[in-house]
This record gives sequence, C-alpha cells and structure tokens, in this order.
Amino acid sequence: MANLLGLVLLSFTITSIFMVPFIDLLFFLKRKYENIEVTGRDLSKLPIHNQLMKADINTPSGGGILLILVLAIFSLLYNVLVAFPDPATLKILLFTLVSFGAIGFVDDVRWILTKRKGKILGLPRPVIFICQIALALAIGSLLYFSIGLNNVYISGLGNFVIGWGYIPLAAFVIVSFANAYNISDGLDGLSTGLLAICLLALLALASAYLNLTLAVFVGIWLGSLFSFLYFNVYPARIFLGDAGAFAFGATLAVVGLLTGKILALAIIGGMYGVIVASSLLQILSKKFLHRKILPVAPIHMYFKYIGWEEPKVVLRFWLAGAIFAIFGLWLALISK
Repeated sequence: MANLLGLVLLSFTITSIFMVPFIDLLFFLKRKYENIEVTGRDLSKLPIHNQLMKADINTPSGGGILLILVLAIFSLLYNVLVAFPDPATLKILLFTLVSFGAIGFVDDVRWILTKRKGKILGLPRPVIFICQIALALAIGSLLYFSIGLNNVYISGLGNFVIGWGYIPLAAFVIVSFANAYNISDGLDGLSTGLLAICLLALLALASAYLNLTLAVFVGIWLGSLFSFLYFNVYPARIFLGDAGAFAFGATLAVVGLLTGKILALAIIGGMYGVIVASSLLQILSKKFLHRKILPVAPIHMYFKYIGWEEPKVVLRFWLAGAIFAIFGLWLALISK
C-alpha cells in the first residue's frame, strides 16, 4: 500500500511539473490557429447549449494528450524498472488508452487547425463511431483470447459463461463508456471528478482482489488526474478534449471489465449512464415526438440552464457519483 501511495504522489508531481507549460503551449496554438469571429455576433441565435458554453470559448482544449503521455510512459517505465505482475493486462490497458486517444487526438488537432468563423470541422461522427467499434471489438478479442474472460457474473443470479458472446458485449461496454464520458465533459471539473471517484472505487476493488497490475495502473492514473483536476475545476484553465475523453472512458470500461464485475462497473459509473441517458432521450424525443423533453441536454446543462451555478451542479453530481460508486463497490464485494 505504501508503494502504491508513493506512485500516486509521484505521478501527481510529474504531471504538475509539465501541466503549466503544456497549458501555455495550448494557449499559443489556440491564438495562432484559431480564427473565430465572436465580436458582434448575435449569441441569442446560437443553440442553447452553445450559449451556455460561450464563457468557455477562450479556454484551450487538449489536456488529455498530456495525461495520456504521462500515464503511458510512467506505466512503461514502471514495467521496465519493477515489472507488472501481469504484462498481458498492461498491454491491453495501454492499447486501449493510446488507440482511443489517437481517435480523439486526430479530432482535437483538426478542431484547432480547421476551426474558422465558428464552424467546427473535426472528424465526422460516423467515422469516429466506426473506428471506436473496430477498436472495441479488437480489445474485446484480446480480453477473450489473452486474458480468458468469457463470463458475466451478476450478484444474486450467478455466473453466466457466454463464450464468444463476450467479445461484442465487451465492445458495447467500451464504446458506451467512451461516448458517455465525452458527453459528460461539459462543465468545469465534472467528468474528471466523476472519473476520479470511479477510479477510487475500482482501486479498492482491485486491491481487495489483490490485482496488483490494475492497482498500480489505476494509482498512476489517479495521480495525474488529481493534477489535471486542479486546473480543470471552475473556472477551468484547460479542458480534457476528445483525446482524453475517448481514451479515459474506454480505459475505465476496460479496467472495470478486468475486475470481472460488469454490473458493478455499470453502477460505479452510474452518473455517466444518467448523463448519456438524458441525451439519448432528447434525441429520441426530437426524432419520434418532434419536440424536446428538456430545453437542453444532457442533464447537467439543463441544471445550468435553469439557473444553477456551475460549481453547484458539479459538486452535486460528484456526490451522486460517490453514492453510485459506493453502492457498486459494496455490490461487488459482497459477491466476492
């Protein structure tokens, strides 16, 4: 435990050293490449979501790039100097982190370099989704063939061996968490704080099952995340961006899958489910009912719309996330 806490502190320190210069670099790139005409525009004609986000227009995005680098390089160095007990698990985690981060990285770079007159010309969403599905199926195959995961355990119902069916199930979970995390990344500190809460629960679960590889990886991740959260809370100096959102959402899903507790993972990350469900209901309502259920979605933007202060929304979502995490952890441990 002492070594694990030391890794958290070391990761925090390393990320903190590079964070300020990285923020300065992003500000430099933003000033150099972006050409957004805001002055004189009638903001009332923008969509409600964009109006609510107008205060963040000058905050740079892309902080996830640094966190991915720190987590990947630190993990590899630890593996060289100390060695992870389960190299196959580490390879899957790093592959997930880097591959999903690469999808978002391409989108982040194009977002910066091609943003003109308020129009965002990133990667087409169908292309992103197809790439995510392909990568998730590859990761699900690695979990099935390399790790041997082929079952789903549900407390109270028992263990269900599903064989090859595990691959599409794992892919669904990975893609769902990647996009749910991205949707939740709308208010200062919201998605990062919820992720830290989920990781603390999964760290406790990995420690309870003596899974040292998962525990060390999550510990390094938490240290870098705490450093980023310092700069991401209200008023944010930096946003995560698609690279970090896709990478962290997918990797969170893989960490949960590696614990063997899919139901616990769904509950621990329950607030992400609430957020993405609100967006899905809004989409379905507009498509089939031809009207909106809420003035704006996802749900955290609705609370901001009705007048809640941003820190109030974030803190209350963190509290709800903590309750979900405690319940999911309790459910996983009683079925140990």
